[in-house]
Amino acid sequence: MNYRIGQLAKLTGCNIETLRYYEREGLMPPPARGSNGYRYYNRDAVDRVNFILRAKGLGFSLKDIVELLAIRVDKHASTCGDVKHIAEHKLAAIEDKLAELNRMKAALEHIAAACCGGPMSADHCTILQALERGEPRAIADGDADIAAEPGHG
Repeated sequence: MNYRIGQLAKLTGCNIETLRYYEREGLMPPPARGSNGYRYYNRDAVDRVNFILRAKGLGFSLKDIVELLAIRVDKHASTCGDVKHIAEHKLAAIEDKLAELNRMKAALEHIAAACCGGPMSADHCTILQALERGEPRAIADGDADIAAEPGHG
């Protein structure tokens, strides 16, 4: 069965403009065109879009997805190790991002705890003071001295 781009979008839950973008970026092969000029996609295109969307859902970049698609199309030319390497590289990037997010969370918890959150003027807000005088990296690493006097915000 052949699908027009709107039908492909509905089947996959993918935006039409995103499908066109995938075509421009080479993630999707150019579709067959009917005599009416419409793009026509087959079941393989549906499967390919679903593959792309699942890979994006796991955080793979478009570059990673291009590599994975190439392996998917020509499986005998690559090994499981090749695929695992791509997955492990993504996993390491996610672990780095989680560590960064945890540092940011700890810093925000620290500066938020130092703030009374009261109705006073923000002239004495310890959160603003921490952001004004601390280097962002020091704040994120929890090294900034942001102890607040009791009763100040």
